[in-house]
Formats: sequence, C-alpha cells, structure tokens
Amino acid sequence: MKTIMTRFLLTMFATLAFANSGFAAAAAQEAPDQLVKRISLEIIDLAKADKEIQAGNQKRVYDLVDSKILPYIDFQRMTSLAAGKSWREATPEQQKQLINEFRTLLVFTYSGAIAQIKDQRVEFKPLRAAPEDTEVEVRSQIIQTRGEPIQLNYRLEKLPAGWKIYDINVLGAWLVETYKGSFSAEISKSGIDGLIKTLTEKNKKLASAPIKAASK
Repeated sequence: MKTIMTRFLLTMFATLAFANSGFAAAAAQEAPDQLVKRISLEIIDLAKADKEIQAGNQKRVYDLVDSKILPYIDFQRMTSLAAGKSWREATPEQQKQLINEFRTLLVFTYSGAIAQIKDQRVEFKPLRAAPEDTEVEVRSQIIQTRGEPIQLNYRLEKLPAGWKIYDINVLGAWLVETYKGSFSAEISKSGIDGLIKTLTEKNKKLASAPIKAASK
C-alpha cells in the first residue's frame, strides 16, 4: 500500500487540471483523450511557472488542486467502488462522510504530486474506443529525464456534464483496487464508522505535514 501510494504521489501531476466554468460546455463536447491531454499539459505548465508551488507553498498548491482538478473527478463513484459491497450497507450520512474524507485524502495526494513537477512531460497513446462508448480508458506515460517511463492511465465515464475520471492506474495498479483492500480490512475490523475515523485521522496528519518542494 505504501509503495503504491508513493508512486501515486510522484506521478499524479498529469491528472485533470481544467476548471473554468466558462469553458464547461465546450469541455462536455470534448473527446476524453483530448480533454485529459489538454488539461494535463495546462497543469504542468502552471506548476512549472509558479515559483510558490515549486517552493512547496501549501495554500497555493491546495487552491490549484481544489479549483483545477477536483471538479473533474467523480468522487461518489470512486468512493463507492473503493468501499465495495459495504457502500450499499452505509447510511446516506455515512456515504456523505466517506466521500468527503476520500476527497480530502485525494487533495493531499494531488498536492504532493503537483509540488514535485519539475522537468517531466507526458505522452499519450491512441484512444481505443468507439464514438458511442460512455466509459473509456485513456492511456499515457510520464517521461522523465532519469529512469524508465511511468505508466499512467485513466478510466473515465461520460455524464451529462461531460467526461469525469473515476479511476487511475499507476504502474499497473488501479487506485480503486488499491484502496478497496485497505477499506475492506478496516470495515471488517471497525465497521463503516471505523473507516471514516481512520480516514479523518489520516487527513489530520497530512494537513499538518509540509508539502515537499520539487528537488532542484
């Protein structure tokens, strides 16, 4: 779990970063691979150009994640998939709390990744999908100056408001499946409330920890 999350932290910068309500209608009509490509390049450019982000300014990084990335993630589906069959057994209030805590956890995750952006670039592979498909996988890889390329794929679904991401694959491991194992173990031990408590405590620790700036 720790290894997967470390890889995730270091490579999530290529995830969604487009968030201007004035462009929402255009985004809804955009092909999923073109959407991910355009906004990925935008977030990389923003992070590279912002000296405060490069220095690890927490507020600047959190604001960027909250406004540029989170609107394009389907947190309800992602959380329900990670919770598995226990999702249907949770009360509406428990489901709401789970979504909020999972969302907060991903804010810290994305923030750590964005602060690490330096000289990486992204390459996208051809989209394998039919025009009528409502769920697709967008495949890409992170090219680094040192080391092998890092696989980074996305699962997206088409909703009335446009395409949204609900799962991410880093180096062959899908995020939802990774969390599903730890969520299931916690629920078996302490129930839904126990999982919520664990996520809440983890988020408090992450909130008090400084963001690591990109190495020079």
